[in-house]
Amino acid sequence: MSRYRRSGPRLHRHCETCFSRRCKASIEVSVSCMVINCRLLCGASFHMCKEDEHSLLCPNEKVPCLNAYYGCPFTLCRSRLAKHLEVCPASVVCCSMEWNRWPLENPDAPLYTNLLKELHEQESLDLSMALRDQKHLCARLKMRKCFPELMEELEEEPAAVEEYDDEDEAVGKETMCNGMHINGHEGPGGGLVNGPSKACEKALKEDVVLNGPVDKDKYNLFEKMFSMEMGGCKQAEAEALKKEEQNGKKTSKGSSKPQGASVEPEKKEANVSHVDITKTGLAPWQDGVLERLGQEVKPREFNMYIVHHGRMLISFGQMDACTPRERDFVYGNLEPIPVQTLRTFKVPSSYKQKRIQLREFNTRVMTEHKSVGTSDLDLPEKDGGAMDEMFSTLLFYAEVEIRGHKISETVATDGLYVDIATQTYNFATAPFKSNTTLAEITAGRDLKLHLDLDTEAVTLRHNKSTSAFTFMCGHVFRRDEFASHFKNVHLDIQSSLSGWFEQRCPLAYLGCTFSQRRLQPSTHRAKVSYNQDLSIFTLTPEVPASLMSDSQKAHIKHKDSLSDLPFEVLCHIAGYLDSFTLSQLALVSRLFREICATLLQERGMVGFKWHKKSYSHGGTRWKPTKVWEFSTLFSKVGNWCIGDTPSMAEHLKHCPFYQTEVKTEPFALASMFDNKGKERHSLVSLLMRRK
Repeated sequence: MSRYRRSGPRLHRHCETCFSRRCKASIEVSVSCMVINCRLLCGASFHMCKEDEHSLLCPNEKVPCLNAYYGCPFTLCRSRLAKHLEVCPASVVCCSMEWNRWPLENPDAPLYTNLLKELHEQESLDLSMALRDQKHLCARLKMRKCFPELMEELEEEPAAVEEYDDEDEAVGKETMCNGMHINGHEGPGGGLVNGPSKACEKALKEDVVLNGPVDKDKYNLFEKMFSMEMGGCKQAEAEALKKEEQNGKKTSKGSSKPQGASVEPEKKEANVSHVDITKTGLAPWQDGVLERLGQEVKPREFNMYIVHHGRMLISFGQMDACTPRERDFVYGNLEPIPVQTLRTFKVPSSYKQKRIQLREFNTRVMTEHKSVGTSDLDLPEKDGGAMDEMFSTLLFYAEVEIRGHKISETVATDGLYVDIATQTYNFATAPFKSNTTLAEITAGRDLKLHLDLDTEAVTLRHNKSTSAFTFMCGHVFRRDEFASHFKNVHLDIQSSLSGWFEQRCPLAYLGCTFSQRRLQPSTHRAKVSYNQDLSIFTLTPEVPASLMSDSQKAHIKHKDSLSDLPFEVLCHIAGYLDSFTLSQLALVSRLFREICATLLQERGMVGFKWHKKSYSHGGTRWKPTKVWEFSTLFSKVGNWCIGDTPSMAEHLKHCPFYQTEVKTEPFALASMFDNKGKERHSLVSLLMRRK
């Protein structure tokens, strides 16, 4: 049945405005029709021509689920849609619980080394979670972001012939620069107007080698801006030359000298392509501006110019100030400098020192420009040897998270002097390949813990959305399962690992690895464990030994007596299992997979799995596939109680790290003697004296 029926013919003239359930109007063609009741027995009465409209609102009408597009196969009455959304298999929720875990300051502490030695003997929940987080962290950290200077250099490809997709572009061989065609015509100054400069092309090649591919759109935009400015300067230069030629012709005609006497010098000046424009303008920073103003303008205008631009004239050295202190300025004549990269900036020759650098010159420590390295620190070989890639990388990211900048920080002390701190690294695996992750570098090495066992859920030291040390649950559950997952996993277990749910020995800082779990479900005995492969907590019930006979214990690993039961009995038993157990039971055999498939619509959830499809013409497209699966939710636990685990004091009686120190000789307690060495009078001594 379609979701919406096709609307019928136009309503009758009387029926269109009639809403009475007891209408007694006569039945006439194209005027009115008879009143009927809903066929689905919802209790509504209406004219027969309104039956299609009523089907769009009838609560007893069967319609597909609102999430039918997302894979829900159910069709039910419209009145039950809202209730169905609570258990809809296509209405899933992704857990967005986040927590932070910071790097260890000393990964070689006795506790962490001893825990890794006994990793297979005992399953510690906090250690299992820390190792899982460390595995995910190493897989997503890129070495290019941390150490770009240690990456392999890209091989320069030979210059390829330019290929054009359109014939129009190949005919004229025009260069497109942000929507502008550059044909290579010469401007008035003899150079290419709006054409890319050689310095910019060289800078582009260097930047590609050092920092990877460049955004061509931004490059074209900047090149367009700079080329337009260069073209405008050359055009202004050409106009200035024309004005000088015209003025020279006028003076030559009005003078009493022969015409040929001044023609040759004017031609020579006209042939000069580079003219110093700085000596012809009236800007405060141009040399000789005051001399030109004194000749061209009136004294009143000259004084007004001094009043308005006096400060700039003093700053740029065009005039002297009243006091020597006002001579303080930085730049005089600014010459153009092509800036290619940050390190190619050169100090202008017109730079003058600030007064702050000239104060107390005698007390200043003399410095010199020198590049130093770790070899100049006279460190022993063990300290200056190869570094640990994982420890250095995590330290790098921790510096960015906590202090807001990298370890190498640039501090500008003046317009000229810049203090550059460079952190050098010595890695045995350098140089790194492109897109290398930390997990690829540390693969095959001995397992070592670099993240703290304790976690924190709330922090104000960094932004979680961009933090490298923030981890998210990310598991998907049905809407009716999410509340149970969040309460049991994140509120009850994960937030209580340090002390409540799992208790460690007080001497753990010395290296003791003993731990015990204090809480268990109040209804039955079960063991909580952590699966690192699936990144989930699991709850395994403990079967009493009295329920298992000796013959069952001996043959339980070799005989599958469960598969001999009827199919209906097995389906009934599977109905009592939780979602996680069903997902694992489906992997046992084909029989159990068919049994679990019968519970998919009732207990499972459906979602999209995207895959890339390639076509014969070379294009690709992502297409979804509907996949049914069970969530990772274990049985709901309403309340937890403290189990019958012994007290921690029982462990301290035979703890190898608990060494008591017996005092046989008397010793002075704290604050028994004052600073002068005199004995203080205690309360007992005062009472004894009174007797």
